[in-house]
Amino acid sequence: MTDNDYEEIMQLLCDRLSSLASSEVTITSDTNIISELSIDSIKLLNLIMEIEDSFDISIPINALADVQTVHDLANLVSRIKSDQ
Repeated sequence: MTDNDYEEIMQLLCDRLSSLASSEVTITSDTNIISELSIDSIKLLNLIMEIEDSFDISIPINALADVQTVHDLANLVSRIKSDQ
């Protein structure tokens, strides 16, 4: 994974998450997706579908169990993307 890929993924995630979260929250790589952003399962699944479409990947649902922060999600996406 190049730094450019990671930055592209982080930018997409931050943009999408900011539209789903309340406006008071500043989204960083350390932001907890569930507790800090109050993203419910429906919003999370919609986000995952958008990520899959944007990067032409498939994210296994069981892989999301270890995802807590925006950084975790970006790493997961970049790992899947680089395995293709």
